[in-house]
Amino acid sequence: MRNSLLLLAVLGCAGCATTGGAIIGESEPVVVAEEPESRDEPADALEREPEVPLAVAESEQHQAPPTESALAEVVVAGRRSERQDEIHDRVIEAQSLLRNVKLDYVFTGRGRGELLRGRPVAFALWSEVRKEWTVAHLEIPRPPVRWRPGGRPMRFIVRTPGLRVQHVKGTGAERLMFSFSRSGEPLRVYGRKFPVFDNALLRRKQWRAAVETAKPIVYLPFTDDTLDPGFVHDGRAYLLSVAHAASDELRRAGVPSSAFPGELLAEVIPVELITTLAVIEQTDDSDFREKGASALDEVLSQYGLKRQEAYRYSVSSAAALGPMQFTNRRGNGTYALVVRRCAGAGIDPDFERGATNLGNAMKAAICLLDLELAQMRADLRFAYRADPAVLGIFPVAAYNGGPRNVVKLYRALASMRVRPEDLRRRGESPPGRSASCPCVWREDATGIHPVPIPRYNNENRWYIEKYQSTLGLFEQGAPSATLTDTGG
Repeated sequence: MRNSLLLLAVLGCAGCATTGGAIIGESEPVVVAEEPESRDEPADALEREPEVPLAVAESEQHQAPPTESALAEVVVAGRRSERQDEIHDRVIEAQSLLRNVKLDYVFTGRGRGELLRGRPVAFALWSEVRKEWTVAHLEIPRPPVRWRPGGRPMRFIVRTPGLRVQHVKGTGAERLMFSFSRSGEPLRVYGRKFPVFDNALLRRKQWRAAVETAKPIVYLPFTDDTLDPGFVHDGRAYLLSVAHAASDELRRAGVPSSAFPGELLAEVIPVELITTLAVIEQTDDSDFREKGASALDEVLSQYGLKRQEAYRYSVSSAAALGPMQFTNRRGNGTYALVVRRCAGAGIDPDFERGATNLGNAMKAAICLLDLELAQMRADLRFAYRADPAVLGIFPVAAYNGGPRNVVKLYRALASMRVRPEDLRRRGESPPGRSASCPCVWREDATGIHPVPIPRYNNENRWYIEKYQSTLGLFEQGAPSATLTDTGG
């Protein structure tokens, strides 16, 4: 049904290049090719980051990060730190600054041979030394583009003199990010302006028309400059609040479960399961393997800072859209199926609007998990009902890759003589005993131990590992919160 988000981007290159990250001080734009990342990536790491549907960009409400009144909607213990206040204010200032910034497009050739040279992108940079803003103009390759992390460097043009620039990650609306410095001082990135094109015009290579209809969005991908423990805390509270609101809507509507006749859908799928999906769908596998819990914190901080705007421009290589990553190929995909099968849930039938609305997408995810459970063998369903958090690995496996992955996971565990009823929550490996994860945790006469998941689908195995690691974030010491907004 879907692929996990490996949106570390994929761009093609254009133009000549000078190697390295030299300071760009010339008045003429210079094409830069950064040094390849030292981190090794698998040979199949190349992924496409498709264009965001223009309908999604056109629906942008130009919402800034939460204002004081919006923050009051989520009731959490304690107060925001001074650093959180500073980040919040700087992001709002950057958005205001970028709204009026013009993006300049460059065309080459003539007549039928005319081409759009690249995609202009603007960044709002803050200098702590000078206490002033700089707007940096770059030009990245025009779509369609390809780029492999750790492979050949992505080439880009620096159009603002005096800056040293390095491509950090990504290529599209959700994840494209660069780092900047000037005269040895790192500049903090608090905003980015990015044009979204009409996909149909791009396919037909109607470059002028694509530029004329482009929708510039002001949207800030994750950056270390905006990471703060307070936003991680707020993101956890926000996701729980939206999930509770979505579940309560289903409960009030009396939507029945397909997997467990006679029970309400809201009673079958716990909100903690839904909140984990909102995090792991946006956590790249390679980031998780490298950073562990820090990769999860980065995602939570985005929800804490941007709330309902977080990940609304996220598009995977499989064209999965929004925070919960739904697909709907040709208007008759997974999202449309959920709308039909959960008619009483009140799910927005408009795919682009519904998939990018967190509260609506969570309701759709609850329905989908229930439909996946209904297709499973009886012993798995009964085991899940007895312990939905632990046995949630099975509907989560289906959410990531469809019913076939449930069968493969079940057979893989059976080959290791691991029964569903023996599975337990993720724990710590006993001294002297370690396992190569991804793992599940089994209880036997000597205690609870990790058991490596046999290979059957590497992406799905890591998806399950992320689920088990994320689950505790919403169950143990999670902040209490109340929220009336369901993400729209």
